[in-house]
Amino acid sequence: MKMIPVQTSMICAVGYDTKTRELEVVFTSGSVYRYQNVKRENYEELLLAESKGHYMNDNIVGVYDE
Repeated sequence: MKMIPVQTSMICAVGYDTKTRELEVVFTSGSVYRYQNVKRENYEELLLAESKGHYMNDNIVGVYDE
């Protein structure tokens, strides 16, 4: 999975596997989470979001299984 670096206070990098629909997120804390069955549009919206942390909390965390 290709990881894309992002510069936020919460997230270091994100990646998406279109085949498995897995979203991988590397947090600044060092934690790595993989979310299952994530729509590609959610991944694209995350990359474009002004606040990636807010987007994660509103649209990914608690919505998709880890």
